[in-house]
Amino acid sequence: MSTTNKGTALITGASAGIGAIYADRLAKRGYDLILVARDKTRLAGLAQRLRSSTGRSVDTVAADLNDKTDLAEVEAILRANADITLLVNNAGVGATAPLLSADIEKMDDMIRLNVGALTRLTYAAAPGFVARGKGTIINISSIVAISPETLNGVYGGSKAFVLAFSLSLHHELADKGVRVQAVLPGATATDFWDIAGVPVHKLPAAIVMSADDMVDAALSGLDQGEVVTIPSLADKADWDKYDAARRAMSGKISSAVPAARYKVSANTSASKATVTSAQ
Repeated sequence: MSTTNKGTALITGASAGIGAIYADRLAKRGYDLILVARDKTRLAGLAQRLRSSTGRSVDTVAADLNDKTDLAEVEAILRANADITLLVNNAGVGATAPLLSADIEKMDDMIRLNVGALTRLTYAAAPGFVARGKGTIINISSIVAISPETLNGVYGGSKAFVLAFSLSLHHELADKGVRVQAVLPGATATDFWDIAGVPVHKLPAAIVMSADDMVDAALSGLDQGEVVTIPSLADKADWDKYDAARRAMSGKISSAVPAARYKVSANTSASKATVTSAQ
């Protein structure tokens, strides 16, 4: 049992899988917990086990983050509870079906959870973290954020949002005492795959990481100061090169003149501007 008090961590999607393991690890690191998930029974069982094994305070909130009333309840907790020092945005769903075979209503639900709820909860937590000069936001993205061809395109797009949002938050909040980490797991042994339509046992064992190892690697990345953590990536230099190329290109992608390879005369643009100004 840890006697350290690091404040309170609020974890979404906490009743099982990655979220439950984050709860275990963070409690052992000295955090009290607020666990959020839909399954009230599983939440209660996990909370009791963690109280017994770690001695930490563990509260639960049974909430469906795609329900506006439930989501607002969790937002209110994040705004009001000044003891919260860490937010883990883990709740999310995925899909493996090709876009043309996917149910648009399920895709809409996915966007509202993976993007909408995560965004609202972050906005609820961030102002308090900034005001107190400390706080950490961990957003669970996916490798499909940078490999959208791998699974369903809407799922990939939602996780690309999480990565871009996290990078922007880091840029904006790092000098205000707030840490942001985006975690990009590969295939992980959770019930995600059963829900998404491909049972995990049908995946090659060599590409599937245990949820325990994934969370332990992600927390090690946080300890090392990483803004983006890819638990399966052997050489961090590969990500650094990818990110450096992105940053280098960002200074070249807005111009008053079309790129020469498009063979659009600059005079055409100039003449249009002249006509517009004459009018």
